[in-house]
Amino acid sequence: MMKAAELFVKCLEAEGVKVIFGLPGEENAHLMMALEKSPIRFILTRQEQGAAFMADVYGRLTGEAGVCLSTLGPGATNLVTGVADANMDRSPLVAITAQAGTYRQHKESHQAMDTVAMFRPLTKWSTSILNPDNTPEIVRKAFKVAIGEKPGACHLELPEDIAQSEASQTESLPREKVRHPVPDEKVIAQALELILSASRPVILAGNGVVRQRASAQLTRFAEQTGIGVLSTFMAKGVVSRQSPQSLFTVGLQAKDIVNCTLDTADLIITVGYDLVEYQPRLWNPDGKKKILHLDFSPAEVDQHYLPALEVLGHISHTLWMLGEKIPQRPSHYDFKQQAEVREQLLTDFAEYKNDDQKGALRPQKVLWDTREAMGPDDILLSDVGAHKMWIARYYPCDAPNTCLISNGFCSMGFALPGAIAAKLVHPDRRVLAICGDGGFLMNVQEMETAKRIGAGIVVMVWEDKAYGLIEWKQKNEFGHSTDLAFENPNFVQLAQAFGWTGIRVENSADLKGAFQKAFSTNGPVLISLPIDYRENAKLSEKLGKLACPI
Repeated sequence: MMKAAELFVKCLEAEGVKVIFGLPGEENAHLMMALEKSPIRFILTRQEQGAAFMADVYGRLTGEAGVCLSTLGPGATNLVTGVADANMDRSPLVAITAQAGTYRQHKESHQAMDTVAMFRPLTKWSTSILNPDNTPEIVRKAFKVAIGEKPGACHLELPEDIAQSEASQTESLPREKVRHPVPDEKVIAQALELILSASRPVILAGNGVVRQRASAQLTRFAEQTGIGVLSTFMAKGVVSRQSPQSLFTVGLQAKDIVNCTLDTADLIITVGYDLVEYQPRLWNPDGKKKILHLDFSPAEVDQHYLPALEVLGHISHTLWMLGEKIPQRPSHYDFKQQAEVREQLLTDFAEYKNDDQKGALRPQKVLWDTREAMGPDDILLSDVGAHKMWIARYYPCDAPNTCLISNGFCSMGFALPGAIAAKLVHPDRRVLAICGDGGFLMNVQEMETAKRIGAGIVVMVWEDKAYGLIEWKQKNEFGHSTDLAFENPNFVQLAQAFGWTGIRVENSADLKGAFQKAFSTNGPVLISLPIDYRENAKLSEKLGKLACPI
């Protein structure tokens, strides 16, 4: 016999859980006491939303479910945004919340609310443990569902009295290895016919390629055939920026030069593409594009996304099967435009690399120096704001999961706590979070967490004293913006107050030195700089006038 709380922890250990992020309360005291005797590390955060974002990023980088924990009531509601972010960004996550005892759930009661119902539309599965002996099945199912395609969040509730109850079932359930299905030869032959009958095919790669670890196979297929690869924001690096087949990132709301390859393609091969990242109406407005859908899951029904053929199965194996049958560099393909698009983007990236502007720094220059400072396997996390659009376009990547962007749910406040988790997963890599001054202050309390646990991250804050992305979009649509301005603290002093090193950069020429100092400093570092968002309007004007190379 053991208490349900002890059995619950035993089941977490069987799932391979190594760390839990969260904030406990009175109603999960028995669970915390059980965790204290476990090898699982519990990281105390300063707010539950931060814990959920940490679990989100942990899941993205490891492929295993990240775990976050809260008490009932306000603790559970604080988890919501991070859990929803993980679910829509396809990160495996299991959220654990406490609950009032079952003896008082039927009536108005202190902090009691229907938490399971609250999480139901935000997760793949949400349930409460109402029988101690059901704990092994429920925990096993939560982790299996969270990790299964498409990955996402699950929520488990453990009422206070159930946690204290004795369970006669004392063993966890084993984790079974799931073998993924592969497409049959007939559908591969049909896909091959579509690919070889095209003259200007292009690949649109999404986050599914990252999740299924299919980057190497996609690169091999692209380089074998010569077909260029566009990636969504969340698939950056699935084909290295060094590859001639890399056409970098697509997804800006405004039409970008990379969209030219979609406009003129006679076949768009979507690989692991997720509609939540980049709506098909933006690149297939009349719904007439010929689409070949390669994914683990069937295509979402959308009038702008009607595939001529769906090839379902493990992406890496699908690409291998196609690569085994397709000839090397089919001679009838015309990739002149794709090559010119790549060259034009490379020119754009380098345009301000030697910029010496004093005062506010141009985003292009900041990201050039950032790319130079970061190694091929180092990790950049982008918060949500105007800077995200610049990072998506001007920060090309060498490998998947080296630029993490929230683009399904697009939640501000993601990057600082996410960077802490990234450093825990990869302590040997440089980890940099880039935030706007709006998003940074939404989870600023986690600076204390980073300092306390020794997470040597670097956070860069682009300061414009406004909600810059909203201003950019309002001005594009209406010609002016509503009042979106605010004031900021002195970020260097703020860093020092949390025990961080603070660096202020006022001139473009000083940025490289700031990076050198930041990454050689022991402990977390905050870099703040004024950003020149006059470049937003210039970029919109430039993209509005672009002419596609033919």
